[in-house]
Amino acid sequence: MLPLDQTLAADGDVKAALTLDEIVVTASRVEEKAKEVTANITVIDEEEIKASSAHTLGEILAEKAVGHIQNYPGALTAVGIRGFRTETHGNDLMGHVLILINGRRAATGNAAKLMIRNNVERIEIIRGPASVQYGSAAMGGVVNIITKRGVDNSAFLEGGLASWEYDAEAMGLSANTKGVDFYGTYEHRSMDDYDTASGDQYENTGFSRQENVYVNLGYEFLPGHRIGVIYNDYDGEGIGDPGYLAKNDLDDYKDADNESLDFMYEGRTPGGTFSWMARYFDGEDEDTWFDRMSSDPDGWDDGIPTLTKTEQEGAQAQVAFDTDHVGLVAGFNWDNYEIDATYDPKKSEYDNTAGYLLGKLRFLDERLIFTGGFRIDWYDVEMKEPRGRNEDDQEITPRLGVAFLLTDYLKLRANYGEGFRMPAANELAYDYTSYVHYLGNPDLDPEKSETWEVGFDLSRRSFNASMTFFWTDFKDKIQSVSRPGGIMTWENTGGADIDGLEGEISWDIGGFFPWGYEIRPYANFTYLFKYEDDETGKDLLYTEEANVSYGLRVSNRKDFTAALNLAYTGKKDVDDWLGAGPPTWVAPVVEEGGFTVANLTMSKKILDFDRFGGLTLRGEINNLFDKDYEYVKNYPMPGRSFFLGLRYDI
Repeated sequence: MLPLDQTLAADGDVKAALTLDEIVVTASRVEEKAKEVTANITVIDEEEIKASSAHTLGEILAEKAVGHIQNYPGALTAVGIRGFRTETHGNDLMGHVLILINGRRAATGNAAKLMIRNNVERIEIIRGPASVQYGSAAMGGVVNIITKRGVDNSAFLEGGLASWEYDAEAMGLSANTKGVDFYGTYEHRSMDDYDTASGDQYENTGFSRQENVYVNLGYEFLPGHRIGVIYNDYDGEGIGDPGYLAKNDLDDYKDADNESLDFMYEGRTPGGTFSWMARYFDGEDEDTWFDRMSSDPDGWDDGIPTLTKTEQEGAQAQVAFDTDHVGLVAGFNWDNYEIDATYDPKKSEYDNTAGYLLGKLRFLDERLIFTGGFRIDWYDVEMKEPRGRNEDDQEITPRLGVAFLLTDYLKLRANYGEGFRMPAANELAYDYTSYVHYLGNPDLDPEKSETWEVGFDLSRRSFNASMTFFWTDFKDKIQSVSRPGGIMTWENTGGADIDGLEGEISWDIGGFFPWGYEIRPYANFTYLFKYEDDETGKDLLYTEEANVSYGLRVSNRKDFTAALNLAYTGKKDVDDWLGAGPPTWVAPVVEEGGFTVANLTMSKKILDFDRFGGLTLRGEINNLFDKDYEYVKNYPMPGRSFFLGLRYDI
């Protein structure tokens, strides 16, 4: 009989399913087995990414219904987890969900800028606070994109065409020889304006160019010792930035860029008792909006542009100690953000230095695991322009967790964690008069959350399931307030209570039969029992009651894969700005109903040239049932679209 956590592959080899022995890195910042993690973690692996029609992080998270998605036409996507979401403009420190690339801040909360099709190994998601590990903004959760390294000698070339004059091309090269590893990809996409499911052309929704360059080069100069450099560059040009469909105007376009360079050293002792890492990184995230002049309908770059640019620089150093009974991780982080914008506040700077210690104790033959840790963050902010001052603050964050392996395939877990969001530079240090006197409040406390959760993970043969119940107290929300004398300032005046249930289930039915096929139905969901504003007693705006993803993936485990995915987005309360009018121009709050979007993908190798590679045909139907839907009120998404492409691998 096979072990409980394994199933039989088509070629007769034993192949591991997604099990409690899977290695993850996001929860403790070092490699560890999933069975030792006390938080709720979701992993989207390379096979799921390949089977999906998604090209960006925002698209895959929407398809998998990880949480609340605010997807605007024009390559702008905010991602939410447990009632919190990313910050899509400028400083990602001001968000409440954090996006990482290989364990360091991506410097953007716009998930549409992060391409994942060919350069990502897997995506790990912590549901719940992770400020102990990653600092400010990791309140609702963390999304960690783990990119590829060269592990073999191979190459690919692909291209395809789709509806609305969409075209996509990509190429990549992987190499690994004599201690040198290399992985590099280039991707290009373009698209014209799309039609909605109602048959209306939604103008100004296309993009003239989106490109992504990714390079990962490393050298293992001694066993277990690797130095490496990673370069990533996303460049979007002429991206439509439309108003409501009711306006259907052509006024606004934007260019969007995200570029980064990492230098890393990783080392370990023989046997892995001690391991360490050091990293320096530098990057820039930039958005430039152009307002086209009505007198020149053929051009879009003749208006006065507005700019938001975030320059990021940082360093990390970490050492880990691991034995049969004790694990320790100690580290230091430094992040510096310089933010330059056309509008006020025009220039500001953040300096964040942090130290953290994470620990793990194993008892009862590694069946009982206790985890814990704390982090100290020191913040220094400066308002440079138009006018302000320097302020500093600090925050201490703890967490505790426990996991118990009731059997080899069933884990029970409980976790307590805190999250925080540091005040922005203008909230702390603004001092400027323009019609009113904007005055920062140096006595602001960070926004904070406390989360408790309990759950279980089950992995037996080809069956996997998990369930988590969580409850969160969000407090000290920072809001702008008016004070006598024409003063506008910021105070800690709000909060919310959020609790809900999360679950995942998948089962490879094909593993029980000798036909050699994977037939895997799956589902995952989030349901919020309560998401209530403390002051008003009303439901939080832009927060769905439920998000569900379900579907079926079929594969012959060799050269054929088909996947049908359906993603349900639940009802929510939103502002309807089309209903705003004089004298108050206050948008009425309306309920927006739920919807389900289905995507179908199929790929099949049609030619095999043996030593010279093979040719694979791929087809996609997105929005299979031509659903009329929108993630943001009055911004409808595309109707049914078709894609056909070829890929050559060698």
